[in-house]
Amino acid sequence: MRLIKLNNGVEIPEIGLGVFRTENGEETVNAVKWALEAGYTHIDTAKMYENEESVAAGIKAAGFKREDVFITSKILPADIILGKTAEGFDQTLRKLESDYVDLMLLHFPMKDEMNIAAWKTLEQYYKAGKARAIGISNYSNRQLDVILANCEIAPAINQIHIDPTCNEDGRIAYNMSKGIYMETHSGFGGTGRTQGVLGHPAVVAIAEKVGKTPAQVVIRWNLQKDCIMLPKSVHKERIASNLDVYDFVLSAEDMAILDSLDDPNHPRHLRDPESSYEMWASRLAESQK
Repeated sequence: MRLIKLNNGVEIPEIGLGVFRTENGEETVNAVKWALEAGYTHIDTAKMYENEESVAAGIKAAGFKREDVFITSKILPADIILGKTAEGFDQTLRKLESDYVDLMLLHFPMKDEMNIAAWKTLEQYYKAGKARAIGISNYSNRQLDVILANCEIAPAINQIHIDPTCNEDGRIAYNMSKGIYMETHSGFGGTGRTQGVLGHPAVVAIAEKVGKTPAQVVIRWNLQKDCIMLPKSVHKERIASNLDVYDFVLSAEDMAILDSLDDPNHPRHLRDPESSYEMWASRLAESQK
């Protein structure tokens, strides 16, 4: 698997197992174990997923040393709002049974001043060796610029929703122009939209032509756009299959066809970072009633 060198020199595997909506306990333990046995060395979790301890257990179950696995986690939106980024970071380290994470992200953008304060905390943890790299997730170009104008250490990653119907080429180009790599979450469409991506006639036709699965085609499309891909599965065979993408290349014509599937009317739940604070502040208020 190709390793991508980030802007601070740290190398990240270009494919990682995502564990969003993977149940804490046996389901996550098995998914992580199977992924590592299949050849993955990159696991993407978050405090929000409530399965960080199972990620640690899965690494142990596979017989891997901590230093042999690249682990990404993310700061909870509520912790950013409440000014508890440090507490959230420490909780993640305890659950992962580790002194450090390889990559820590601010999971969603909040108000600008909150983002800046949380970023300053990540910088402190980075300087202390508790994060090998730091970054952001679901940030717009404007929100990224606010961080860049107020940071000592530039983000290494921006993780956003990218799939052929939501290709985000403008944000990819902008982030890369700043030396920031893009990482794909919801690469198969996300909750409730998988069939719309993997079942899209154009994706299916290309898969049949190259003798691969639609999922493998979408993963390959991401990699050829120089995006880091985080396919999610809890099925052993699919986890292994999602890594089997290095024996074919999509043609320029195939890439253009997939790029053309971008839908400007795609639901903006994760494509509208500017409304992120309102969504998470409302959820926090409800949880505190």
